[in-house]
Amino acid sequence: MSAITPSSPPVYDDDKILPVGAATANVDEDPGFAKDDVRVDVHTNLYDGVQRKMEQRHMQMIALAGTLGTGLFLGSGKTIAHGGPVGSLLAFVLTGSIAYSMLVCVGEMAVYAPISGGYIHFIERWLNPSVGFAVGWQVCFQYCLFLPSEVIAASILISYWDKSFTVPHQAGYMIALAFGAAAINFFGVRWFGESEFFFAFIKIALVIGLIIAGIVVDLGGGPSGDRIGFRYWKDPGAFAEYHFAGDLGKFLGFFTNLLQAAGSFAGIESIAVAAAEVKNPRVALTKAIKRLFWRITIFYILLIFVVGLLVPYTDSSLLQSTGTAASSPFVIAFQRAGIKALPSIINAAVLTSAFSAGSSLMYSVSRMLYGLSLRGYAPRVLARTTKKGLPIVSLSFVTLFYALSFMTLSKGASTVLNWLSNLNALIGYITWGTIAITYLRFKKGLAAQGIDRKSLHYWNRMQPWPAYWVIFWSGIIILFNGWEVFTKGHWNSSDFVIAYITIPVFSVLILGYWIVKRPRHLKIDELDMFSNIPSDEEVSYDEPPPKNFGVKVVNFLFT
Repeated sequence: MSAITPSSPPVYDDDKILPVGAATANVDEDPGFAKDDVRVDVHTNLYDGVQRKMEQRHMQMIALAGTLGTGLFLGSGKTIAHGGPVGSLLAFVLTGSIAYSMLVCVGEMAVYAPISGGYIHFIERWLNPSVGFAVGWQVCFQYCLFLPSEVIAASILISYWDKSFTVPHQAGYMIALAFGAAAINFFGVRWFGESEFFFAFIKIALVIGLIIAGIVVDLGGGPSGDRIGFRYWKDPGAFAEYHFAGDLGKFLGFFTNLLQAAGSFAGIESIAVAAAEVKNPRVALTKAIKRLFWRITIFYILLIFVVGLLVPYTDSSLLQSTGTAASSPFVIAFQRAGIKALPSIINAAVLTSAFSAGSSLMYSVSRMLYGLSLRGYAPRVLARTTKKGLPIVSLSFVTLFYALSFMTLSKGASTVLNWLSNLNALIGYITWGTIAITYLRFKKGLAAQGIDRKSLHYWNRMQPWPAYWVIFWSGIIILFNGWEVFTKGHWNSSDFVIAYITIPVFSVLILGYWIVKRPRHLKIDELDMFSNIPSDEEVSYDEPPPKNFGVKVVNFLFT
């Protein structure tokens, strides 16, 4: 593809909007912004101060294993218990198809416009500023609450080895974990990229190891020599009955797992957030998006398939929530097969996953807050960067939320923290659906302004059907996720609020911004498809030649 250049001069609705490369007086007056970066953000008069220091291999590994965490490794047992082996497998297949369809939507937009703000900026730019404001703050709120949850999870994982686990011990572990995750981010995006590259290797090795070991045990290769095969698909059966007998119970078990599976995919869309800080973003993002299909197929669907072979859904251990490797269905299966060493290995690998998830959340939410501030949706001070492009104020603000992890040391406060975290469980589907709607307007905007999608670095030939798929299922799941509270004997006011409060909150945020700011909803032919979008020449980067054989292997696999 040739360099992106406007086919006609950009039209600006606000006097403050400046074309790329323009100088601004307030930047000179404000020492908080780096002056060596000439990019000026659309809809503001502030420099976009972040810099492209992340390598392509960092992006590839973050895309491959960035969101693999405790939800998949430890939470998969609950999906088997609720839906049975086939019910849980179908739930992961459907959720994986929704996630991938969303990714091709956000990927096409991010490759076209690799700038700060990620999908939040795309929503406010190509859908509506009010919706962008609402999605941005809901996602930031969600991530800030999940941040201490990952530290808590990691500290509990350590208790697997600490037999004298006490409150002071847990407090010390949480301080050390929070300090380590924060330090990685404050050292800069390159350090973050290197750490995620390392942790991703561990997670990938864990997944591959679990799949291979699981298949070996299933075929009778364990110390016990018991060949399981598809035994548990026949007895107790392929589908679990959830609350109701017969086909209705089997369907509800499958449907309930759609939320559980979505938790394992949570944050997968955040690869678009890193677009503003990766070298050669159009090439790196294109490769990352194309490889995500295989990641979803192997790391999620194949893993849950193997889990379903190893343990019957009637096993009471699947619903235990110890927070350590003892909750993993793989550990349950391996212990039954007589393998004693693997639980500690799995716990150590899952511990690195929890730590990595905390670091990744901190990176993502700090960049989202930075993007919101850059566009006037958050206090301007959050857009300050160091000379090296680090959004120092946003990072410092996000770090404060680690203090919420200490709420778990108090029983009542821990309940409040868990309730707030559950309150945001459906924000992911709201975000995915909104991204798909935004993509439809983006696609129409390109066509209206004479830009051929087929000339872009990345485009999906199946569109707009993937976008329609995301919108349909997101709507179904958001509307009916609370079905359980309406069944006889299961009404619970707090469960009802958790299931549906996100809808009115999202609506209030949209309405509130519209009442205060009164942004004009642009027609398709008015959408800004040009300003602040860098040309290929501005973001291209030639990888240096490999220095040794090891670097050659890494480049071959991850660039």
